[in-house]
Amino acid sequence: MAQAFLPVFSATLWHTSNVRLLTSLLLLAAGLSAAPKSPLRFEVSWARPMDGHMVLIVSSNAQGEPRFQVNEGLGTEQMFGVDVENARTAAIDGATLGYPREFLDRVPAGEYTIQAVLNVYETFHRADGRTLKLPMDQGEGQHWSRKPGNLYSAPQKIAIDPAKSTTVRIELTKTIPPIEPPKDTKYIKHVKIQSKLLSEFWGRPMYLGAVVLLPEGFDEHPNARYPVLFRQGHFAATFTGFRTEPAPGGGRGGRGGNGIDYAFKLYQDWTSGRLPHMLIVTTQDANPFYDDSYAVNSANVGPYGDAITEELYPYVEKTFRAIGEPWARVVYGGSTGGWEALAQQVFHPDYFNGAWVACPDPIDFHAYALTNLYDDKNAFYANSAWKQVPQPMRRELDGTISSVMEDAIRFELVLGTKGRSAEQYDIWQAVYSPVGEDGYPKLILDPRTGAIDRQVAEYWKEHYDLDYIMQRDWKTLGTKLIGKLHFAVGDLDNFYLDRAVRVTEKFLESTKEPGKGPYYGGAFEYGPGAGHGYSGGPPGPESSGTIHQRLMPVMLEHMLKTAPAGADVKSWRY
Repeated sequence: MAQAFLPVFSATLWHTSNVRLLTSLLLLAAGLSAAPKSPLRFEVSWARPMDGHMVLIVSSNAQGEPRFQVNEGLGTEQMFGVDVENARTAAIDGATLGYPREFLDRVPAGEYTIQAVLNVYETFHRADGRTLKLPMDQGEGQHWSRKPGNLYSAPQKIAIDPAKSTTVRIELTKTIPPIEPPKDTKYIKHVKIQSKLLSEFWGRPMYLGAVVLLPEGFDEHPNARYPVLFRQGHFAATFTGFRTEPAPGGGRGGRGGNGIDYAFKLYQDWTSGRLPHMLIVTTQDANPFYDDSYAVNSANVGPYGDAITEELYPYVEKTFRAIGEPWARVVYGGSTGGWEALAQQVFHPDYFNGAWVACPDPIDFHAYALTNLYDDKNAFYANSAWKQVPQPMRRELDGTISSVMEDAIRFELVLGTKGRSAEQYDIWQAVYSPVGEDGYPKLILDPRTGAIDRQVAEYWKEHYDLDYIMQRDWKTLGTKLIGKLHFAVGDLDNFYLDRAVRVTEKFLESTKEPGKGPYYGGAFEYGPGAGHGYSGGPPGPESSGTIHQRLMPVMLEHMLKTAPAGADVKSWRY
């Protein structure tokens, strides 16, 4: 490897004033090196003034539309983004920030397919007096590239040279159409209610939804009342992983390409009597910041914790004849849903009777992936006195690093300023942060330098660091969580989420020590060689494909063991 160039200075240079001068010169040089040089310009226009965020995609991939070709992985195409305020035009030029290349002058000359999309913003007049412009979900799960109402252009092939002073004009002539709501079936029902709490917070009608999977025999047993499994995770228009007919081709490619049709298998097990008769309820809580609220009360996102447990769940339980008592409710999920499952159990310890937590988002911010938000100064680099190493964000199972933190944060910044990308790091910030001076979420880290704001980190700690909250409140909280906490994560989680789980396990297992109890009495399972999505059992697609067959008997046993005297443990066990 080539040795890095390190200039040598005489000892006299290290006088304080000269150090300051040197620092200024280095910063100036860095600024000059980053200064955009391309005279190339794209001008995008549309019919009427709008607010939003313009994304221009420059693609070398001839397969499909460019708007579907940008991501955080190695296979991404190039994009640039700029805010739009009450305008009919937007310009992308040499100063516009891009991803993965930062500026236009770093794009090689050549022939590309280009496409522009305007992610339309709505104006919200919130109850806290703030006026915000945000991209409201339109039933698509917060995907700007297919959000109904967004404007876009037809893809066009052009030759561009960032070194030449050329203006490329693009017109947005297309609008993404509305999504047709899914229809109810015998087993799957869809619910939507207006939330009083969320509507008051956001200053306009806001809705919560649920998808309910009914047990076999629901109609034939009108006097039966059922336990509920509350399933947490990303927005889904209908119940996923359940199909009453085999997939075309015998299910090849289902759940990981191993040829097993797990969705049809669940239907077979569901209707054969091999599984307990329970309701499974998937929460739909997409919002102006993301496809999911994280099921907690938040200064920026709103009182979703209260709205879900006080408005949505009681409505669902009444409508579909649930038992409606704490012993007959459990919560489960993976990734985002894993964090939510633990959060709901911790923040509502008397409401739920168990949380099955799979590959959760960081549940201890000492392990915010590979960053320690409390001790590290920078999230982009692992630092020492003489060296900086880029901090990985994603690894593949073969060890390949496919994204680093700086890339991931810039990816989101290009998709939306002020935390409006509707992507992963921005929603963590929206949920966990206090409101900033501009009304948008206060930044936990500088998106261009990676510097961590320690004051914001302390706010996160006190309000949303689930491991810390359990430690802080264990003397009173612990008695309500005995036997309720169950964790599973792959020991090669792609996003390093296993690290926070191990930190949490260390605390929970310590509760068996004298004076630290009560002992939590739960379980941890690590999938050997398993990546993100592991939920227990054999690693690979079988882990997620058989989650209900594995967990429902365990949940049943736990419910029956903890049911109070006189509880209905028979009407639903036909």
